[in-house]
Amino acid sequence: MRKVIRNAFVIEPSTNFEGFADISIVDDFIEIVGDVSGVSIDEEIDATGLIASPGFVDIHAHLRDPGYTHKETIETGLRAAVKGGFTTVCCMPNTNPTIDNVQTVEYIKRKAQELSICDLHPIGTITKGEKGEELSDFLSLKEAGCVAFSDDGRPVMNAEVLRKALIYVQDLNVPLSLHEEDLNISGDGVVNDGRIAFELGLKGIPNVSESSIIARDIEIAKSVGTHLHICHVSTKESIEVLKRAKMDNVNVTFEVTPHHLSLTEEEIAEYNTFAKVNPPLRSKTDVNIIHGALSSGIVDAIATDHAPHDEESKRCTMQKAAFGISGFETAFSVVNTYLVDAGVISLADAIALMTLKPAKVFGLDAGVIEEGRFANIVLLDKGSLWVVDRERFVSKGKNTPFHGKRLKGRVVKTFYRGKEVFSEGE
Repeated sequence: MRKVIRNAFVIEPSTNFEGFADISIVDDFIEIVGDVSGVSIDEEIDATGLIASPGFVDIHAHLRDPGYTHKETIETGLRAAVKGGFTTVCCMPNTNPTIDNVQTVEYIKRKAQELSICDLHPIGTITKGEKGEELSDFLSLKEAGCVAFSDDGRPVMNAEVLRKALIYVQDLNVPLSLHEEDLNISGDGVVNDGRIAFELGLKGIPNVSESSIIARDIEIAKSVGTHLHICHVSTKESIEVLKRAKMDNVNVTFEVTPHHLSLTEEEIAEYNTFAKVNPPLRSKTDVNIIHGALSSGIVDAIATDHAPHDEESKRCTMQKAAFGISGFETAFSVVNTYLVDAGVISLADAIALMTLKPAKVFGLDAGVIEEGRFANIVLLDKGSLWVVDRERFVSKGKNTPFHGKRLKGRVVKTFYRGKEVFSEGE
């Protein structure tokens, strides 16, 4: 069966192609990008006025399954992902049990394959049970399907444990993806250490709790040579450390999130627990420095850090509320509103940061629109204005600080291996 996407403005980051083209799809694969005249067509999709992009790639998401299915399941998470335009997702290992064994990897992959709407790649733990002590069996986890290793949410505080992990994964050609936080500094902090925290009487998390550990781990990685990936960078000091490391040709990459590039600590005023996230929303200065890093091209990926929670985990005091923001369904719109429409970066650069670049960071076969490749494609309306309504989220996690905010740009359709898996309004 052949379907054709007509009249789209295609943005293809691997070849830097930007222009109008038709895309013919036969079964799972892209057949032609360009002139499709003369071929028989079974189905046509009119994409006039729309952008055709590779399906988005998220290298940092929490699906909560197994163990916390009251917050999210693999099915609700992936349905939220394709609504947000994602056709490739990497899920973090802080489940129950954690992803430190082959059986859990196989469970996650089987559930995703049964659903067949999005590629799902598990990330294994660096240490067993994410306890920061005994290293996981990296080889067996990679052979089972893990594409990276992380103790996300629980930083590896023991420097020697991290050094050994970097040595052991060196031959596996996969990165360690690190949540960087010095727990001795952040302690029981709940929000950014700044004016708002002081006014609300809340314990703050200083910028240095992030940047100091990044600096430590870069020095360790430099001594070993292994690829180190830094998650959800949020501070100006961290950006400076990473900028120097890249200038020194250290094998380090890093991501930023839609919420850290758009929102500030002002969101926690009036004790808004939906804005409680780790690392916390920072100052306007930090956001501006992240914008500068994006415009200079040193950022390697935009990742959602999708972290869904049930209402009970958020409808409580700021001290007790869970950290996390549900991010799949607003990601593109936030990036388009706060970066592209604001003139920080181009739409093509934004798409590259959500497709090809993250795919390269984790070595994934994704993020392109090329003949002969899987037809993972998203159609975007970059001019559509809408107001976020958390009650319309597909994710079980309705915890978003963007509720009620007006955003520009939205996902219209998502195709996974040629199959339409999301259509706006349906």
